[in-house]
Amino acid sequence: MTTTLEVLFAPAEFTLLSQRDLRQTVCVVFDVLRATSTMVTALGNGATAIAPAAEIAEALAIRQRQPEILLAGERDGIRIEGRLTGGLGFDLGNSPREFTAAKVGGKTVAMTTTNGTRALRACAPAAAVLLGSFLNLRATAEFIERQHPPHLLMVCSGTLDQAAYEDVLGAGALCDMVWPQYAAGTVADSAHMARRLFRIEQDDLLGAVAQSRNGRRLMANPDLRDDVAFCVQRDLVGFAAEMGKDGLVRLRALEAEPQKKTRT
Repeated sequence: MTTTLEVLFAPAEFTLLSQRDLRQTVCVVFDVLRATSTMVTALGNGATAIAPAAEIAEALAIRQRQPEILLAGERDGIRIEGRLTGGLGFDLGNSPREFTAAKVGGKTVAMTTTNGTRALRACAPAAAVLLGSFLNLRATAEFIERQHPPHLLMVCSGTLDQAAYEDVLGAGALCDMVWPQYAAGTVADSAHMARRLFRIEQDDLLGAVAQSRNGRRLMANPDLRDDVAFCVQRDLVGFAAEMGKDGLVRLRALEAEPQKKTRT
């Protein structure tokens, strides 16, 4: 089977995924600033699972069914407050630095963000849905290399209805790492573009991301500016993160490579 590698840049593209047959496709969703970076951080700090919710009402419904679940998320980059929920402020926002082991260890978190959780939900029919971030980039690439899916689709969550520079850089970085597996197949121009952009910017990712629309917004907020540097750290954790068919995101530890038998 011919392999394919493609990148979707903007929300208008992932909203059309329901019209595509994704049964043999692995999707990797990037929301570098900040949803996928935050979810990966939460799992790394001991969260049991993340339940991505497309809307605030859905997250509240999850909490009503399971009162022990933490609520997390943002609208316009700010933690969801009671005025948006009818009175209940969320426990956490969307800053990865909030998701410490003390707060999320052993907990399930219902999370809703402006774009990232919607992108994850749009990919649900795929054979597998992985979370992409710089924080677990190497582990995600190794997971893909071991699974070797015939069709690999990078999905950039974007900002509101537009493409997000940092997501394209993340997708381009992953394209660069898995290129040897897919270059001989059908590679979309979008994958070439993302990879080329990453290669141009790779020596100063922080500077590049800080100049993005989301980066500038976060840098202007004294409480959130440190999120930008946090989210461009490479390979802070050594696991992949996958959204299962039950809709929950969990840590996927890499299996050890089978040892070769030594001839005697």
